Amino acid sequence: MSAVPQGRLFSRQRAGTASNTRGHMDFSIKDNDAGDGVAQEPVSPPKGGSVGRAVVAMAIGGFGIGTGEFVIMGLLPEVAQDIGITIPQAGHVISAYALGVVIGAPLLAVLAAGWPRRRLLVALMIFYALGNFASAMAPSYLTLNLLRFVAGLPHGTYFGVAALVAASMVEPWRRAQAVGWVMLGLTTATLVGVPIATWLGEVFGWRAAFALVGVISVLAAVMVQREVPHQPADQRASPMRELGALRRKQVWLTLGIGAIGLGGLFSVFSYIKPTLIDVAGMNASLVPVVLALFGCGMIVGNLAGSRLADKALIPTIGGLLVWAFVVLGAFVFTAHHPWLAAINVFLVGTIVAMGPTLQIRLMDVAGDAQTLAAALNHSAFNMANALGAWLGGLSIAAGLGYPSTGWVGALLAVAGMGVFAWSVSAARKEKAAAA
Repeated sequence: MSAVPQGRLFSRQRAGTASNTRGHMDFSIKDNDAGDGVAQEPVSPPKGGSVGRAVVAMAIGGFGIGTGEFVIMGLLPEVAQDIGITIPQAGHVISAYALGVVIGAPLLAVLAAGWPRRRLLVALMIFYALGNFASAMAPSYLTLNLLRFVAGLPHGTYFGVAALVAASMVEPWRRAQAVGWVMLGLTTATLVGVPIATWLGEVFGWRAAFALVGVISVLAAVMVQREVPHQPADQRASPMRELGALRRKQVWLTLGIGAIGLGGLFSVFSYIKPTLIDVAGMNASLVPVVLALFGCGMIVGNLAGSRLADKALIPTIGGLLVWAFVVLGAFVFTAHHPWLAAINVFLVGTIVAMGPTLQIRLMDVAGDAQTLAAALNHSAFNMANALGAWLGGLSIAAGLGYPSTGWVGALLAVAGMGVFAWSVSAARKEKAAAA
């Protein structure tokens, strides 16, 4: 969070300052708006390492998880043919993974509340590696669904804990950028990891793609153990304390902004291939290029959004919702022109900037229940995925055509603005009550 005031309503007061004594950084932050204190744990830089290398190590884990999450979408025909099912049935494998993310994020965050964070990150990456190695050996459709569900369990908790660790290693006014660099692993996976794993799956079989994800995950576990500084277990941590996050209105409202406001991105992107081919008249061979543009947009949005969030968090969240409304609404019109559609797809990708901004907001309002709140952010994103794809599908099924997914996305952005306004109003009332 920036040290620069962010307006009268969401002004920030630093309760501590960063210091560097014998290699230790210690600072704390007080969120006066919601009455929630957030204390960052002291962190020792890794011996012979650096904050940069620690963040890169965690980003490699995000790269592996992102590759594992998205690669199946390009290999559904191969999966269907190999295990004797239809392509729509193979699509349920994606849903099984998403369900694992939604359930696993809060479950593992609560159960592992007292673990040292580096040890937890390593354990989560080993868990993810085993889930993908097992998926590569799945003998049947039912088994594959079960194993993809299991593989999804550590997803949200890993990103939540990695975000907390990254934010605790830098000055308060650079937290969002540190989180953004960790999340860059996930966004880079869409541009680099997924195409490579998809090619591997097409040449050597879909099982090879999951095996590759397992190898990347093991590498990430080794890197995290080597480069991420040790953080002693919080002796006060407990499942009940983590569950305390669920009693905080601002936590729920922030999750609601993500689950609804980010849904528009998925309403458009879930049907992007048929839209580009059937509506824009684009040659199928150019679709991967446009998907790469989407990945580039995600990277740009992630980096730019996190930098803006460090300067003015709350205005950035509101601005991103307005940006989502404009970009998604424009897709209704640009979808009919191949190159305009391609540019618009790049801009749609930038909406992912909402990720690190909401992650930081959750850190500010979660109080002592940091791990659960941070992990729930990724449950909210998967709910956005499901909600956006479902509503977009309803619009298409109603005969409104593929471009109508842009209207769906714009309306979801407006709904997200409504939740955001509710959050601002609630914070104002809480501040007045505390005065």
